[in-house]
Amino acid sequence: MPTESTDTFLNIEPIDLSNVGFTRDMLKGEAAVVTGGASNVGLGYARALAWAGANVVITDINEEAGAEAERVINAENAPGAALFVRCDITQEGDVKNLAEKAFARYGKVDILVNNAMNMLLNGLVMSSPVSDLDQSYAISGRGVMLAIKEFVPAMAARKHGVVTYSSTQFHYCLPMVGGPIYCAGKAAATSIVMSLANEMNGTGVNVFCLTPTGVGRFDPTDPEKLPPLPDWAPKMEPEQFKTPGFDTYGYPPEASGAALVYCILNAPALHGSGVALFDALKAMNYPYPHPESLKKAPERPKSRRLNHMELTTVFLNMGPGFAGFSD
Repeated sequence: MPTESTDTFLNIEPIDLSNVGFTRDMLKGEAAVVTGGASNVGLGYARALAWAGANVVITDINEEAGAEAERVINAENAPGAALFVRCDITQEGDVKNLAEKAFARYGKVDILVNNAMNMLLNGLVMSSPVSDLDQSYAISGRGVMLAIKEFVPAMAARKHGVVTYSSTQFHYCLPMVGGPIYCAGKAAATSIVMSLANEMNGTGVNVFCLTPTGVGRFDPTDPEKLPPLPDWAPKMEPEQFKTPGFDTYGYPPEASGAALVYCILNAPALHGSGVALFDALKAMNYPYPHPESLKKAPERPKSRRLNHMELTTVFLNMGPGFAGFSD
């Protein structure tokens, strides 16, 4: 019998997607791999996929957290619903071992969630060692490509699959927390994933990005416990960090998991594009824990899907451009 498994050192809350009309068999028969799946947003993804019926392979370099994530997901769902495989996503041998174990356990992989990253690689261009950039590219760029090479060919052969990436802003933009080195790696991987989407057109494999900016569980009653911003970041009052619609600091990882399930269910419409977490939650009419706070959030303009040429050139938009030019 599935149980709530919040009695754990993992920072989690109970997960239940029935409040958005999801059922526990929506992804039944699907098998997923989630990189960086032992904590925060990655763990939210893995728990939500399993809740919706998918079998989940969690991979992470943190063996203790990974083993506990496997235990929790199996307790919440059923024995064998989750498998943890330790993997350094930058190492080809590790990724091949991950694929072998995933295929041996579940026979196939239908969903690849590229999420792994090192948040400490967050410095400025002028003060960071080049080795930080190398590592950022290794995790995001190289790691994503290694995973794609192991799992996507079989998806294409079966004409069925979803590939997604936890993306972010492509360059450091005040007052965002993600620094230049972190963003550089993310931008490289986003480019790889969007190019893959073009390669996968018509194959039955849908490829998109989900931007889970702002996911984290912080106590809104104690601003002092918020993670400190880097010295070079703009100073912000604690109230400015509150997440619209939640009246908390950070979107709960469980909410990001719900958004991912929604996006996977609508993957053909997202193919070759992407969506921000906030917009995905609005689209799925997610019942915010504090709906009254949503009214305080500024209205966003309605978004539209960019065409393929716009998607190709959107990264050229570095900012406001030169003063004096007319529209």
